[in-house]
Amino acid sequence: MDQSRVLLWVKAEPFIVGALQVPPPSKFSLHYLRKISTYVRTRATEGAYPRLYWSTWRHIACGKLQLAKDLAWLYFEIFDSLAVKTPEERLEWSEILSNCTSEDEVERQRNQLSVDTLQFLLFLYIQQLNKVSLRTSLIGEEWPSPRNRSQSPDRTEKSSCHNKNWNDYSHQTFVYDHLSDLLELLLDPEQLTASSHSTNSSLVSREAVVALSFLIEGAVRRTRKIYPLHELALWQPLHAESGFSKISKTFSFYKLEAWLRACLTGNPFGTSACLKSGKKLAWAHQVEGTTKRAKIACNTHVAPRMHRMVVMSQVYKQTLAKSSDTLVGAHVKIHRCNESFIYLLSPLRSVTIEKCRNSTFVLGPVQTALHLQSCDNIKVIAVCHRLSISSTTGCIFHILTPTRPLILSGNHTVTFAPFHTHYPMLEDHMAKTGLATVPNYWDNPMIVCRESRDTSVFRLLPPCEFYVFIIPFEMEGDTTEIPGGLPSSYQKALGHREQKIHIWQKTVKEARLTKALET
Repeated sequence: MDQSRVLLWVKAEPFIVGALQVPPPSKFSLHYLRKISTYVRTRATEGAYPRLYWSTWRHIACGKLQLAKDLAWLYFEIFDSLAVKTPEERLEWSEILSNCTSEDEVERQRNQLSVDTLQFLLFLYIQQLNKVSLRTSLIGEEWPSPRNRSQSPDRTEKSSCHNKNWNDYSHQTFVYDHLSDLLELLLDPEQLTASSHSTNSSLVSREAVVALSFLIEGAVRRTRKIYPLHELALWQPLHAESGFSKISKTFSFYKLEAWLRACLTGNPFGTSACLKSGKKLAWAHQVEGTTKRAKIACNTHVAPRMHRMVVMSQVYKQTLAKSSDTLVGAHVKIHRCNESFIYLLSPLRSVTIEKCRNSTFVLGPVQTALHLQSCDNIKVIAVCHRLSISSTTGCIFHILTPTRPLILSGNHTVTFAPFHTHYPMLEDHMAKTGLATVPNYWDNPMIVCRESRDTSVFRLLPPCEFYVFIIPFEMEGDTTEIPGGLPSSYQKALGHREQKIHIWQKTVKEARLTKALET
């Protein structure tokens, strides 16, 4: 079969959810990852390969890479959260953790967790997506090198999405430009030279190509079914192009790399495709007297599950409220919204809020990551698996989360507060996303930035400033109160305030004021 009939593209989710939006530790460089790749294979009987256990990764990360244990766990847990799991499995893990009574007990439970070793190496490598480059910061993205002049016309287009985690051209360029390194990272040590490089005779194992399916998938032209990379590479009509040998059950490194480069194209379900040819949604109206036009697009009419996307931009001075199948399981990007109230009351896969100001966002449960970037004076109310923030000023987060909120670089006057609202379908949506009410680390953020470990960047909302939030819409459903309740100090503050109001009302009633006296 002609290889031009096969389309391959870089998956969006590992970058949207998996690439932490902070420069990676210096020890995640290719040099150290190659050392880890060799090391784990020599420790196969010690929980290192083909599955990497937390205890072994902790030993590598803390003992050999000199990472703090919290940071080692952070990367391990982010990768684990990308794994395909049922909501029941996620809820079961939350229950196990909530029953732990000490740190040692938590550690014993973590020691039972393992991840796919080769895929985890790829995950660590793609953290380089947000590496700060002196060259790029001086002259911008365009660097006149032959590598950047791709033969693929798709990659020459400019994307309107500057956030690299959401920019599918950045994903494609990253994989295309680092493809040799990614493949070499997956090679068995005996296939490498003394300097850890491949040769024309290097062979790539089936397991390595299966691992590469973490980043790449594809389809046969004019068909809609999506296949993981390894299924296409192992498809008999493509053996000559992909370099697979039935005898050795391996791939030729040289042929496999050439085939991948020839077939890589733009992601048909990425942000760019969504903005260019996605369905336009009339969820917001044009505000008179403004030149800004709200733009909302989605690909849910064509995208399979796990590829759904909704992009919302320039909603200005309005209230937008939706509970819709279009949102269910979607990656949502909210961009440049100002002076608005936005309610997205459906179970969501991930949410990124970027360059928004003076607005309130009330979200349905977010199954993976909720990220804010370059926002001012924003209030976010959400149940989410993980919250991360960078370059925010004066924002307040009312959250319920089983992981520590991540304070990345450039934040000022951040306020954390307990989750303080409910809507009728909330608990049902939490069950669908595998999110429980415990454990809840809303008040224990982790500062992950090199420039400062200063804890004064955030505060916990004083109970005297706390009020519950009422969602003013009628919906079907069984939830009638805040899931998990409120922390006792906040509940007491509310009770004390209600008591004062009751006393005042009683005083007014007993005073028997006449209309004349009341005025």
